[in-house]
Parts: sequence; structure tokens; C-alpha cells
Amino acid sequence: MIAWQSRLSAKIDQLSDSLIDFRRNLHRNPEVSGEEFQTSLTLYQLLGDMGLAVRMGPDGRGVLADLDTFEENGSPAIALRGDIDALPIHDCKDVAYCSQKEGVMHACGHDAHATVVLGAAQALQQMARSGELPWPIRARFIFQPAEEICTGARDMIKAGALEEVSAILATHMEPGLPFGKVGFRKGELTASCEEIQIKIHGSSGHGARPYEANDPIAAAAQLINTLYLALPRVTQTHEAVVASFGQIHGGASPNVIPETVELGGTLRTLLPQTRQDTIRHIHRIAEGIAMATQTEIEVKFELGTDAVRNDSNLIDLLKENCVEMLGMPSIYDIPRASMGGEDFAFYLDQVPGAMVRLGCASPGAENWPMLHSTRFDIDERVLALGANLLARSMVAAFEPGSRWHEQLLTPRTTSHHDSPPD
Repeated sequence: MIAWQSRLSAKIDQLSDSLIDFRRNLHRNPEVSGEEFQTSLTLYQLLGDMGLAVRMGPDGRGVLADLDTFEENGSPAIALRGDIDALPIHDCKDVAYCSQKEGVMHACGHDAHATVVLGAAQALQQMARSGELPWPIRARFIFQPAEEICTGARDMIKAGALEEVSAILATHMEPGLPFGKVGFRKGELTASCEEIQIKIHGSSGHGARPYEANDPIAAAAQLINTLYLALPRVTQTHEAVVASFGQIHGGASPNVIPETVELGGTLRTLLPQTRQDTIRHIHRIAEGIAMATQTEIEVKFELGTDAVRNDSNLIDLLKENCVEMLGMPSIYDIPRASMGGEDFAFYLDQVPGAMVRLGCASPGAENWPMLHSTRFDIDERVLALGANLLARSMVAAFEPGSRWHEQLLTPRTTSHHDSPPD
């Protein structure tokens, strides 16, 4: 008798070419965060035609699809999440599937993430229809908009994405790893992402007589420089903190000292206490610069997303199935968390979850374009690999009597976080 894993792999192998075609279609027709209407409609129609129970997300963006093979209400669901939004970046690749929208491209792999989840859904639905699943499963497939602006996950949760869901899995493309490698990490995988908004109020004057003004530009320069120098000196050396400013707005004439200057930046931390301490330090430094420059400095923080904290049990589930698929050489243990942000964290505030990084660089290639590059691309074999890993892990989790079934599908009475929540 052929094992269910082999039948699943065969289904996904048969889907491989269509998955590549689907991903390329998304890559040609990217839609930025908040405008994912056609992408959502395409997925809604395709998933509906497959026979899944389909719902559109809020405002016609995002899609939820369900597969339930239990005869009765037998289990909570496990969710697979893929994001669908693109970035306002010009695509400079010389390929047939280059973006057809000026200044917009899938530079972070969201077209691939969505395709991976679609492939898992197609294979599992085919096995359900043909009676080839070894036991009942209940799956939810989440195609989420607006990840890049950190609003999509919250919108999908409000729309019911996590209702009756006990765990959630996701993948992310990793151009720093070659195809065939999969990155795993328990606990913190990405950083919390905070937007810093600073407004400096001074008094205007002539550029030739700065002593008659209170110069907010000079205060801004001192503040940025002091923050860059001081924050590493007040943070414990084993804790990671990144504060960067990418926007400075002030003034309308080169010889006029303006009234106000506005700064926009980002703060990245891994631990809640480090985040709170750093925010306090920034306020303290701003107060000192304001006093020294005789200006007023307003500092505001707006949380983009919390840190992604991977559940240990789910990482074990994914890793075990990865080894069965590809062998031990495929495993890459990620040594430290990324300081990038991911709104997948909002799901993890509600249920345990895990995200793995799929190596998507062609083996042996040098200078592979990284995430958010104008030439970002993937080794498209990663689509079938990712779909197989998610689908296989999904089925394995529902095996009756297995430790996964007990750990992941039995209601919990304690926090799902491996690390204390914020």
C-alpha cells in the first residue's frame, strides 16, 4: 500500500507547473496593500471552483477557504496563511513574468506565499475528494491582504479567520538560503516593529541670523545623532535594538529656519521589556535635547506589529515532516531572530503558530537579490516544496492518538506563547 505521504507528494508534483503559472500571473499583476481586489477575486473564484467553502475578506480583499472532512463537529481547524499584497517598488528583472504595473512588484515573495498555500489547498482537496486522506482533517486557508502595512492580519481576524482554529502555520521566502534548505527557529523569529513619530517645534528666523531663532533642524540633527550613539550604550549587550530614521521633513526655503521639523522612523526590538525600556530612553533623550536647544519635542510611538514567537510544538511538527521529505541536510537552524517585522504576529496573539523560512535562491548562485530588491525573484521549485511541507504537516497533526493531535488540537488552558506575552 502506498503511504499517504507518497500520494500527497505525487499530487503536488502534478500541480507543480500550474503553481508556477499561478505565481507568475500574480507576479505580472501585483497589487499594493489595500488594493488587492483582483488578486482576491481570482483566488475566491479558484478556491470556490475547487469545492471549498469560501468567504471574501473585508471590503473585497482577502479570502478564507475551509476544508472539513469530519462527518460531525469533530475538531478545531488548523490554518495555513499566505499574504497577497505587493510593494511600491519598480520591477527591474528581465523575465517574461516581470511586473506589468509601473512601480509595483512582488519584492517580498507574497505571490509565492499565496501560491504555496493554494498548492496545499488543492492537494488536500483532491485527496479528500478521492478518499485518499488517511483520517479526517479540518483546514482553513487564509489569503491575507495588507501585510506590508500591518493591517491585514487584524482585519482578517476580525472577519473570523481564527474562529474555531487551534493553530496556524505559514512560510516566508528566504533568499539568503538556497532552494532545498528550510529555516527553523523556536521562540522569537522576527522583531516587534514600532513606528516613531517625532515633531520638533522651534521658532523661525533668517538663515543668516540663527541666534534669533530656535532651530528645529539643528535639534533634529542632535536628536538623531544622540539616539544613534546613546541607545546601544543603555541596552544590555545581549539584547537587540534597532532605531532608524527614514524621513525628515522641514522647511520650504534654504535660507529660512523653519518653525517645525517632523521625523519618521522605526524601532525594532525582540523582548517586551527591552521595548518598554527603549521607549523610555528615547523620551528621556528627547527631553534633554529639547531643553538644550530651547525647542519642544513631541514623541509618539505606533505599534506596527509584535514579535513573531514560534510555538515549539509546531516547529517540531514542521521540522519532523521536513526531514521525512528532504532529509536532515535540508534543516537550517536559524541562529538569531530577524529585526524585520511580520504581521503574522497578530495571529499568534490568539493561537499558537509557526513560520518557517523557505530557501528560494538557486543553489550556487552568487549575489542573489534579497527581499525588497528591484530584482527579487525565487527558484520556483520552492512552490511545490512549500506546499508539500504545509500539507503534510497539516495531515500529520490530525493523526488520531499522535502527540501532535494531543498538543495542537486539544483546548489549552494556559498561554500558547513560549515567551511571555507583551
